[in-house]
Amino acid sequence: MQATTLSFTNIHENGKLFTDLLRARRESFIVERRWNLSESDGMEFDQYDTPQSRWIAIHEGGQVLGGFRLTPTTARCGMYSYMIKDAQRGLLEGIPSNLLYEQAPEEQHIFEFSRFFKSKHLTSSARAAVQMRLLKALLETRETLGVRSAIGIGSPNWERWMKRIGLHIENVGPVIQIDGTENRCQITHLPGAYQ
Repeated sequence: MQATTLSFTNIHENGKLFTDLLRARRESFIVERRWNLSESDGMEFDQYDTPQSRWIAIHEGGQVLGGFRLTPTTARCGMYSYMIKDAQRGLLEGIPSNLLYEQAPEEQHIFEFSRFFKSKHLTSSARAAVQMRLLKALLETRETLGVRSAIGIGSPNWERWMKRIGLHIENVGPVIQIDGTENRCQITHLPGAYQ
């Protein structure tokens, strides 16, 4: 099982991995979860898939097994910044603007962790292994991207997964409802960054 960090500068070096990742995201978010998201040519994408973001793909044997996106909290593209900040500003339908206790961070080494998914075609043991590899890939971004902290919207029980790899999650917002499921803004500080 391999983790590859994709960017606009290295897409050409990785064949069709980027488009396969966007197709796997469509399968996970639009087909399985029935989220109303942008899609084209069988791929899911949004306004945050810009050259400022990085995408981590977990893959094996030509198949994408899971992935996530990282966007710096200093990102700007037209009127948009990053998903959590834009939701707080009231720009995103379906995500409550009161998702954070304080102002959304804008710091060079804090990244937004979003579009986290695992393939539904995995056995339960394989799903656990892919999830663990995804979290280890997040840890590896300390060195490759300079990520010190990652903020994201996720399940309130994410903390138990993060503890398995020695990370602590800080809840930075209340439990909110998004598409009928409980979510919460959380931040994790990645140990060892710039030490």
